[in-house]
Amino acid sequence: MTEFQVEGMSCQHCVAAVTRSIQEIDAAAKVQVDLEQGKVVVASSKTVDDLKEAIDEAGYPVLSAKTT
Repeated sequence: MTEFQVEGMSCQHCVAAVTRSIQEIDAAAKVQVDLEQGKVVVASSKTVDDLKEAIDEAGYPVLSAKTT
C-alpha cells in the first residue's frame, strides 16, 4: 500500500478523477481517498512513480508518498 499526500482535492469529482486515473493504469487497484486530510491510499501492483504520475495527470499535485 502506498499513501500519497495530494493537493487540491475538495469534492467527489476529485475523488472520481483520481480513482479513474489510477484504475486506468491498474484496473485492479484499490483506491481510498480522504478529502479532509488530502490523502490517497492505493493498493496496486504498479510502482510508486507510476501511481504518482497517474495522480499528477488527473490534475492533483502529489506532495509526498510513503509505502506501508
